[in-house]
Amino acid sequence: MFARTLTHGDHTRQFSIRDAGTGGWELHEERDSQVVRHVQYHDWHRVERARAALELEVASLERDGWTAATA
Repeated sequence: MFARTLTHGDHTRQFSIRDAGTGGWELHEERDSQVVRHVQYHDWHRVERARAALELEVASLERDGWTAATA
């Protein structure tokens, strides 16, 4: 549903929101392979707000020189 991986030098940032089935949706954020946030949402409106916030953060990082990781 939402997944972005950005790199800057040797640093990596990963953001994702995924369907957790009957459990709702899971937001996951990592910095250099360390989990810094893991949240489970049950309300779709909260997921929409969380996704908008992640998109703003990704855009800000890209303005600061972070680039999308290639597979």
